[in-house]
Amino acid sequence: MNRYELTYIIDTALEETARKELIEKFSSLIAANGGEIEKVDETFWGKRRLAYPINDKPEGYYVLVTLKAPAELPREIERNLQINENVLRYLFIKLEEKKHSVKPRPVRTPAPVAAPVEEAPAAVEAPVEEPVETPAE
Repeated sequence: MNRYELTYIIDTALEETARKELIEKFSSLIAANGGEIEKVDETFWGKRRLAYPINDKPEGYYVLVTLKAPAELPREIERNLQINENVLRYLFIKLEEKKHSVKPRPVRTPAPVAAPVEEAPAAVEAPVEEPVETPAE
């Protein structure tokens, strides 16, 4: 089962009881389709002003749900969120698990430094004799 995070925005025109019923409806839909709800957080963001009006509504009520579910469940939940007129926007995200078995970087060992190569003594050069020019007669 994969871990997911679902965030959806509910219309603020709904009364509190209707809003609670809508949240419970989606929670029970998740449980009915084989998902496990880890946390439903409706007070973390709560009622907020939207960055831009959606359907001429300047405010929305944010709900954050963290869940574990099979891979087919997000499509079914998104279908139900699209149908519902009280849901302004939603976002379903798959959470990636951190890998704790990260391979450590290999330790670089410095290459052994070769002993300096001693130069062979240069051969002693004999002085080069220059040819002597003789005056031409």
